[in-house]
Amino acid sequence: MLSVVVLSWNTQALTLACLRALYAETPRHAREVIVVDNGSHDGSADAIAAAYPQVRLERNADNRLYAAGNNQGAVLASGEFLCTLNSDTEVRPGALDRLVDFLRENPAYGACAPKLVDPDGSVQHACQRFPTLLTALCFDTWWGTWWPGSRIQARYLMRDFDHKTSCDVDQPPGAVFLMRTAEWRQFGGLDEQLSLFYNDVDLSKRLWQKGRRIRYLADVEVMHHRGASTKNFARMLVLWHRNRLAYYGKHYGAFGRAWIKLCVRLRIWEELRKIQRRHPNDPAAQQAERDYLQKASAELWSQ
Repeated sequence: MLSVVVLSWNTQALTLACLRALYAETPRHAREVIVVDNGSHDGSADAIAAAYPQVRLERNADNRLYAAGNNQGAVLASGEFLCTLNSDTEVRPGALDRLVDFLRENPAYGACAPKLVDPDGSVQHACQRFPTLLTALCFDTWWGTWWPGSRIQARYLMRDFDHKTSCDVDQPPGAVFLMRTAEWRQFGGLDEQLSLFYNDVDLSKRLWQKGRRIRYLADVEVMHHRGASTKNFARMLVLWHRNRLAYYGKHYGAFGRAWIKLCVRLRIWEELRKIQRRHPNDPAAQQAERDYLQKASAELWSQ
């Protein structure tokens, strides 16, 4: 009934905890677990194979990043439903069964996602509305700190929603995302141009554009360690901006790409102005940061 795809990259302890939670229960809906190891160098793949031989394990020689890795796992899925599950999550008993139940009982919905909580039980406020052109301007400039820019930011981040009630949302957090497998394939899965960021936003937007609603289920809970894989990823900021550029180009055309380039240029100018305040007595640090920002600006501008 359910195929669970777990993407792992240098998170051995967390991935093993994720699998331990999956196998700690006897699910009502039969499931298979597919783990794609994205070229980990911390022994993750061998540890997974030893502890959970029943897992279908795919070993990549290098890090294919989030979109390609999940798509690779989804190709192997044989279940009616598909769940992409981050390796830094631990599902509560019955959580995935209840997500499957929701989609089985609600054919108008294309996807659903649970409430995420921190290890201490605090609710993570991770749902968002789709980003707009003004969202980018607010994020990259001082305008986002003042009204009306601050109101635009608050709306985008759904600060008006306490995440304690179920409702339809534009984009739920992508850490746990459940769809029908046939529909995932019909939509082409995750766009690999959006290799690490914005791919879940894009898939959610494409679902909504086809009239497929997405439900956030507050009564279904999954524990989530935030950002365990991305926090150590080199050049993350440049890749984030590059993926954002691709997303805006896809959904807003040439003007969207030009707009994002302008917003990034404004952000870098602002950061350059702050360098001396950040390193008042360290000219070498000032120059190193200035060189990095200028190089990043040139790289992004050439995309």
